[in-house]
Amino acid sequence: MGGLYLIKDDVRAADAVAGARAQFERHGFRNFTDICVPGFAGFHTPPFHGGPESLFISGDDLIAVAGTMSYDGKLGTKALSALLADFSFPFTDWTRIRGQFVLLVKKAGRAFLITDYFAAFQLFHDADDRVFSTSFLATAQSLDKVRFDAQSVYEFAFNVFPTGNDSILREIGRTGPRHQVELGDVVTRAAVEKPLPAAATRTPVEERIAVTAGHLRSLVAPYADHYGDKVQCPLSGGLDSRLALALLRDAGVRPHVYVYGAPGDGDVEIARNIAKGEGFELEVFEKAKHHAVTPDEFEEMVARNFQETDALVTDGGLFDNGGNAAARHARQRGGQLAVSGGCGEVFRNFFYLPDRRMTARDVVGAFFARYTSADVVPEFKPEKFLGNLEAKAIRAVGEEYAGTRLPRPVIEQLYPRMRCRAFFGREISLVGRQGGYLMPFFDHRVVSDALTLPIGLKNAGVFEAELLAHIDPALAAYPSSYGYAFNQKPTVEHRMSELGTRVRPPWMRKRSYALRRRLGAIEDEHGGLLTPAFLGRVLDLHFPHMSRFFRVENIADTGLYRRVAALEYLAQHLEDRLA
Repeated sequence: MGGLYLIKDDVRAADAVAGARAQFERHGFRNFTDICVPGFAGFHTPPFHGGPESLFISGDDLIAVAGTMSYDGKLGTKALSALLADFSFPFTDWTRIRGQFVLLVKKAGRAFLITDYFAAFQLFHDADDRVFSTSFLATAQSLDKVRFDAQSVYEFAFNVFPTGNDSILREIGRTGPRHQVELGDVVTRAAVEKPLPAAATRTPVEERIAVTAGHLRSLVAPYADHYGDKVQCPLSGGLDSRLALALLRDAGVRPHVYVYGAPGDGDVEIARNIAKGEGFELEVFEKAKHHAVTPDEFEEMVARNFQETDALVTDGGLFDNGGNAAARHARQRGGQLAVSGGCGEVFRNFFYLPDRRMTARDVVGAFFARYTSADVVPEFKPEKFLGNLEAKAIRAVGEEYAGTRLPRPVIEQLYPRMRCRAFFGREISLVGRQGGYLMPFFDHRVVSDALTLPIGLKNAGVFEAELLAHIDPALAAYPSSYGYAFNQKPTVEHRMSELGTRVRPPWMRKRSYALRRRLGAIEDEHGGLLTPAFLGRVLDLHFPHMSRFFRVENIADTGLYRRVAALEYLAQHLEDRLA
């Protein structure tokens, strides 16, 4: 939880720290502790909705966390003081630490920065290692000149967020999972291993369920002890949110349960049915009806959304009516813990690929080729774009797989290492700055369990449904959006719907998006106020910056158009620094 900012302690540091503090205040932070460590100056700030202590100082030593972390089953001061006492560099004892976070540790005259197992909580830095910050905008503000990175611009637009260690800007990167940083007059990095299973096992299903349930229960227990019932949990018609709710109930927590949508929506009606049957209250939050925005209000609302989401929002929360922000704050206001079912698809065949070896190029082509040539300028080269993604995929799983067909279990690693880190990592970094945020299925022990599953247990969510039925049989017994209750076998219709995607060869999957666009416009669930009457209040609708990359007038996909508009808005904000 909270945030960090550090910059080289030279003659420019004081002005840079003051500017960064002002930027963090625009994000919503209010309390700051100045920090001096070898070679660097800056500050730490706690989450603005409260939560466990995120800073511990002992004499000249200190430990500060941004994000959500438990250590030896403890949260807050107990966790920080114990970790500070035990800490040695590089840190490798991943059996004791869990969560998604960035840690600053100063001990015995040395200072270090480390990330969580997957580097999900984002730590930005410049190319010269002069700036390290959990705020993208504060990092950009600390640089004299910045340039958009074409590959990252396209990844953000097509697939929601850049993968690997990149950001939207060439001059700013993200600290990766396989290195830890030592600060000083010279910044150095230590390589660390973050292994994951590379083969499925033949462990009996009952034994698998017991092990995974144990890992999940031990993860949730300290949060249940600390927060009690001050927990917010989503519920929909799918598996992941229901399993998250099951874990909380199993731990004795009675969370506030909510669902996003309108009366009559499938998710809403399924959640209502469960709430009625189990006797708990359900909040139905319809974001689209949160506030009827007028064009005159829109400019101020977008500016506020931009600052709160640190520019790089992953959903409709920039050009909306304020519903996304209201929902986000409601989940943590008053020091509550927000819980998410994100990354639950680690238990399933997320990429819908057949059970065989494939090249990394085939995998990224099947999943990340969400573009059509009509939307991009001639300079966009599809094979270069996919080649860069292929290289990132290989770096994610290990260079030893370069030039080979990836074993099927190694392909599964790309979901947590590449997809979740990019997509959920941004969500974790935004929501986690406000307060406690628990995403139990993105825990490295849980992920490791899931990666040993044979693909047959992942297809149609077979294993995850049995895990749910083991933890909370009552919740498993309710109908789902898949057309059956989770204490039953998947229907033939559901299995066939998945099979229809799995049997398509990669070359066909690669062309699916472009074909879909030929059939008509694409709408997504995040919407946004994207008409000229609104968007024209905050953007030059000629898109002078993004027209270098896109033929915006051709885009007939609301999600893509919204993300390109978000990049244009960012470009306007950075105009005095853009090279």
